[in-house]
Amino acid sequence: MAQPASVALDGGDPRLHEKEREALDAIDYGTGTAAIRPQHRKLHDSSVTFEEYYYYAQLARAEEESRSNGDKERGWLSIIFPSKSGGAVQPVAENTSEDAKTANASDAAGRMTITDEEWTNASRALRTATRGAIFYLITTDILGPFGLGYAFATMGWGPGIALYTVFGGLAAYSGYLLWSAFMGLDSYQFPLRSFGDLGFRLYGRWMRYLFNVLQSIQLLLNVGLIVISNGEALYQVSKSKLCFIICCLVWALVGFFIGQVRTLQKYGWLANSAVWINLIVMFITMGGAANAPPNYAAASASAGAVVNKALVTPVNGVYPPVQTSGGLPESGNFVGSLNGAMQAVFAYGGAMVFPEFMSEMKRPKDFLTAMWAAQAFIYFWYMFYGLFMYGYQGQYNVNPSYLGIGSYNISTAGNVFAMLSAVIAAGLYGNIGLKVLYNQICVEIFRCPPLTTRSGKLFWVVLVPIYWGIAFALAAGIPNFSGLTSVVAAFCILQFTYSFPPLLALAYCVKRAALRDGEGFDPATGQTVRHDHGMRRFVRGFLAQRPKELALSVFNIFYILGALALAGLGAYSAIESLIAAFAANSTTSYTCKIKI
Repeated sequence: MAQPASVALDGGDPRLHEKEREALDAIDYGTGTAAIRPQHRKLHDSSVTFEEYYYYAQLARAEEESRSNGDKERGWLSIIFPSKSGGAVQPVAENTSEDAKTANASDAAGRMTITDEEWTNASRALRTATRGAIFYLITTDILGPFGLGYAFATMGWGPGIALYTVFGGLAAYSGYLLWSAFMGLDSYQFPLRSFGDLGFRLYGRWMRYLFNVLQSIQLLLNVGLIVISNGEALYQVSKSKLCFIICCLVWALVGFFIGQVRTLQKYGWLANSAVWINLIVMFITMGGAANAPPNYAAASASAGAVVNKALVTPVNGVYPPVQTSGGLPESGNFVGSLNGAMQAVFAYGGAMVFPEFMSEMKRPKDFLTAMWAAQAFIYFWYMFYGLFMYGYQGQYNVNPSYLGIGSYNISTAGNVFAMLSAVIAAGLYGNIGLKVLYNQICVEIFRCPPLTTRSGKLFWVVLVPIYWGIAFALAAGIPNFSGLTSVVAAFCILQFTYSFPPLLALAYCVKRAALRDGEGFDPATGQTVRHDHGMRRFVRGFLAQRPKELALSVFNIFYILGALALAGLGAYSAIESLIAAFAANSTTSYTCKIKI
């Protein structure tokens, strides 16, 4: 006669308590542990603790170091001239089943059949970008240098240089904070895919929703703004012979094709060309500014018109000479100067997609050198360009600066090259924006297939025109869309670059410091041990930091408050400008004739 114990081990005892059965069902018999495997967790599982994320992140970082001995990406030249393949961690393709490669993260039942090795290899397979590709992606992921002459003209030499330097340094620091948190929370078992994932793992579900909504809005509006601005450029090149809305539609159609590039590594060559195109436009514009008079016909849209209209108002048909100022221009308009300052702030507005960049890197550790190299590159060339344009054109600088050149040939050359660079940047924004929406809505809610599957790729082909079409329709249908984008940028771009990184870093450093002997995640049992909870743990973790870390956390608190105050000022100036634009009876872009 079978004993009850043997029947229970066979799983057939009907008298077994239901809770005991659930406990046995949770056991991974392949490893002999009672821990729930990462691939068996539901998507964005709030029961996964910081300690579990941190434990697996340390394993991933150690593996990356051990497998990167053959890495070809050595030295700074590999950033400027990236290799097509790097060392770092590679998936073991022959050990990865098709189920793992095509696993839908939102399908719990499908993930139950995947082994640990298959799950981690599927994660590795998505990491293809090198640091060279990331360098060019970051230098492309900016609003461009062509508003900096305008910014200096509204602030003057001294304040302009100081603000641009300070904001550049803080942007690089924010990138470091995001990198630090990413390295401590991302792993092959729990891959971190987006800015929203960072917020979820450090603050909870509400922060993820906030980040995803703000990021999606900003990226969609960025795409729309570039479509409209490129339409204006094409309209000007055609000397108003083409219908304006058709000019905009042309670029929306271009986006249908450029948006078909799915991976960031493949997009790297486009980003590479965009950087050099931007430099060509800068050299053309500087040459034009040094040899041609300002475009006086555009004086009403220049920095002088915003700061003090007397600076650009002709007397007896003669325009005032070019003027520069060491400090804020005399009779300066506070809102105008603030709008100019925002141009410098937004020039560094790429941090909102840094986690997405890191998530597709073979070795995320290399992101830091790529980011610092990109920030240094941006700072040097953009500072040089902005100061040069201000020196030669003074108060007549317009945004974009190549439209402020009196020579039609030079402004046309700048327009043509800038259109190519801008549409590549729009493609990048569309790529990230569509991935955020697809993964957070289509995959998570509607159980659509992942982008690594054939069905997912077909979905991508169909969704790209829809995404670009919505961006185009939204941008063209809103009066003074540029003004609206400035408002959203104050609430979104500035936050992602200057407010959210220190907020995330503060939580990460405190939670890491709160770990003490006897605490942490036990992979054998799947349990996390903590000796205290809530505010008490947060205060203890904050005070338990080493002196250097504690000083940085205190600085981050003041950094957050300062960034929020700056965002408030930016929103105020943008809203005031938008009110003035609506008072001038601005029309939508659904028209054939506009005033440039």
